Amino acid sequence: MSLHETFGQPLLTFPDAEKSPLSIRAKALVFVDPRSRQLRQELEQLAPRSISVLIRGETGSGKELLARHIHRASDRGGLFVSVNCGAISPTYADAELFGYAAGSYSGSASSRAGWFGSANGGTLYLDEIGDLPLPIQIKLLAALENHEVTRVGAQQPSPVDVRLVAATSIDLAQAVAAGKFHERLYHYLSEGKLELPALRERVGDILSLAEYFLGIYSQRLDLPVPLINEAAQHLLEQHSWPGNTRELENVIHFALLVSTGDEILPEHLNLPEAPVSLLQIEQQLKRILGNGSAAEKDALKKLLKDAGLL
Repeated sequence: MSLHETFGQPLLTFPDAEKSPLSIRAKALVFVDPRSRQLRQELEQLAPRSISVLIRGETGSGKELLARHIHRASDRGGLFVSVNCGAISPTYADAELFGYAAGSYSGSASSRAGWFGSANGGTLYLDEIGDLPLPIQIKLLAALENHEVTRVGAQQPSPVDVRLVAATSIDLAQAVAAGKFHERLYHYLSEGKLELPALRERVGDILSLAEYFLGIYSQRLDLPVPLINEAAQHLLEQHSWPGNTRELENVIHFALLVSTGDEILPEHLNLPEAPVSLLQIEQQLKRILGNGSAAEKDALKKLLKDAGLL
């Protein structure tokens, strides 16, 4: 890992980022905001331990990057294997996760280790673990507890040394209560839990991430790196970011393509204007009362009178 300086703050990146199939947003994470710094402390306490970890966070908030950071900080020599549970075929889920022996399927002349076997000695990351069918959840728990898997068509189990890091965008406790998630598996995962706040809840990270995306896209498109002017910075910090870092990446990419000068301006961001805060209203009123013209003061008095405040 390496640390770069962005807006004077540390930015976490991985040395093999350019070789990674991950999107740009999944190659860097900042720990600037106080909530992010607290998360990093919790993460670094969990990483050296062998327990499973459950990461909860909204879609697009960077859960896989946290999982990769846990893997690297754990010093496990095996691979980091990432699996989207929603993309696993219900028909072949056993074979995909646990592997299969030669001849188990028509045309399968050789055996396959499956995702578990591929992650042997390393970390298996299961994204949206709540999407796993219940029967597979039971087998997953058995594999974790017994440290062995039985491939489809095999007569004997195979030992495995896999650390599981799972992620979810839902409250799995509610899924357990609804009978949609295995209770013992939930408790097994809950030994190590991390809550990844949404981007709107860690405002201190926004500008550093925006600067990172701007630098990366400028380099890729062979364009000079513009500055983000103060008004645009304010708009970025005020936006609610329902799409989290994924949305921020898209907004910065778009702004770079449509900007014409050496600055990113608010109109380049294609974001709604931030609502005027009470503090801003108070500041404007003080300015008018202190330095405003007679016409501005008369207009203000009329406005307050019409609103029943005078």
